[in-house]
Amino acid sequence: MKRIALLQSNYIPWKGYFDLINDVDEFFLYDEVQYTKNDWRNRNQILTPQGKQWLTIPVRHEYFGQPINEVRIANMKWGKKHWNTIKANYGKAPKFKFFAPIFEELYLDGNEDLLTNVNEKYIKVICGILKIQTPILRSAKFELQGDKNERIIDLCKKVEADIYISGPAAKNYVNEILFKENNIKLEWFQYSLPKAYAQQNSSKFDPYVTVLDYLFNHE
Repeated sequence: MKRIALLQSNYIPWKGYFDLINDVDEFFLYDEVQYTKNDWRNRNQILTPQGKQWLTIPVRHEYFGQPINEVRIANMKWGKKHWNTIKANYGKAPKFKFFAPIFEELYLDGNEDLLTNVNEKYIKVICGILKIQTPILRSAKFELQGDKNERIIDLCKKVEADIYISGPAAKNYVNEILFKENNIKLEWFQYSLPKAYAQQNSSKFDPYVTVLDYLFNHE
């Protein structure tokens, strides 16, 4: 039985995003859909001594309805700025020195012009660190047809998937009957919070920040 999941790419997502990737046989980045401003596509949060802080990739959002995979980065110096902020706030974390060379190379590379390429690159590198071997593909290559539900079903059929794993937020629009009629089993993924670990910049455990916090602090 082949299990797949489909999500928009996020910038350095929280650990739950990677738990979902690890739970399926193939994971698809759904970046041909509309880019949403003030969302997780181009930003995420780290912990600092002053509280949570956003790290935001500056982008050029050119028109309403623009798909994620067409959104371009507005300032190519964002990587150096983000890396300096991460170093300043996680430099003394237990695992920072171990992972620093990997992320420093990523952040100072600065060659990617498209947001979707940046997100995919970071997600794949982090999957490697977490020893997640799930193939990560782009749904756009399959030229999906129909409405929100029909496109997911179309993907399942094209990749011969028997089970579609959906995040609970999709319950507002997913048509469970349609999946049943097309012989695709629909399962709801239950995100579980990581076991609490000591966070360098917070006395109260916060599991919802970027997975970088987990990598740098978890022992």
